[in-house]
Amino acid sequence: MSLPTLTIGNLTARFPIIQGGMGIGVSLSRLAGAVARAGGVGIISCAQIGFQDPLFEKSPLKANMRAIETEYQKAKTIAGDNGIVGFNIMCATYQYERYVKRCVEVGADLIISGAGLPIHLPELVANSKTKIAPIVSSAKAVKVLLRTWAKRYQRTADLVVVEGPQAGGHLGFSYEEASMEPSVMDQEFGKILKEVAAYEEQFQQKIPVVFAGGIHSREDIDYYLKLGASGVQIATRFVVTEECDAPDSYKQMYLRAKPEDIEIIKSPVGMPGRALHNDFTKRAAKERIPIERCRNCLSLKHCDRKTIPYCISQMLLNSVTEHPNEGLVFAGAQVHRIHEKTTVPALFAEWTGLSETTFL
Repeated sequence: MSLPTLTIGNLTARFPIIQGGMGIGVSLSRLAGAVARAGGVGIISCAQIGFQDPLFEKSPLKANMRAIETEYQKAKTIAGDNGIVGFNIMCATYQYERYVKRCVEVGADLIISGAGLPIHLPELVANSKTKIAPIVSSAKAVKVLLRTWAKRYQRTADLVVVEGPQAGGHLGFSYEEASMEPSVMDQEFGKILKEVAAYEEQFQQKIPVVFAGGIHSREDIDYYLKLGASGVQIATRFVVTEECDAPDSYKQMYLRAKPEDIEIIKSPVGMPGRALHNDFTKRAAKERIPIERCRNCLSLKHCDRKTIPYCISQMLLNSVTEHPNEGLVFAGAQVHRIHEKTTVPALFAEWTGLSETTFL
């Protein structure tokens, strides 16, 4: 059976596969462009996106604003005329509004936003072509958000990403809930679909709902499509592709991962996160790691330099600058199933059943 297309407003992806945003420096233009070219939706992470710019250490915000345009243009060039490329922006980001407006300014097809509820996102993209998609993990969250958007802005989401507890990175669950059985999340997913359906009826538009977290195989994709999803979001499997922007040392951490290497950590963002066990996580479990330099990555609401356990920017930067064992390496719960390097075309061939040459 062939996979359906994924329609987001006036945008249509050939396949219902969104590549999850991964920062710092894991999903930039090369990966997002390759996924979009293959017929999926490519997503660039805005998290310290300009870290390779010489200006970054002196003025991270300015470097990031500049890199948003550079990375987007590179990705669109790779993607081709019909490729869909967007950005992932954490709500906890320092000067979140400026990041959103900059992504709109450069022409982003889509903004996916999580790590909190993006209450004001509609007003930040007003009168633009940019589609918006919140990341939620519960029916309560999507109900609150869509009700607020409908009442305050007279609009709704163009897409909803439902992130389950097997996802990598920041999780919209408590530490206890992060280990819930998939069947429990399946029930919650059904409730979310019902909540979204009410707003589809109110606004007379299709709101595709995609599931994220633990998606590895075609069997997984089919499973969630049968549950009622319009598509899936996949991140972890893309890390070991040739096109992924992360260095080889980072990819090797994934290739060596065993089930016992996956753990839930405390993030300065205020959420639990799923990451790989290494020297950093061992140290973070025992002590507070002093902050040597602030790069203004989190809003003041989320970052109290006197109390946060470590600087998340520094630890994520460590992981993509040849020192992954001393940095924060986010990964999904199925990372241990990855055993060899691959390419974006090869993954799409596996998931679609088509020849790999189709995606070259």
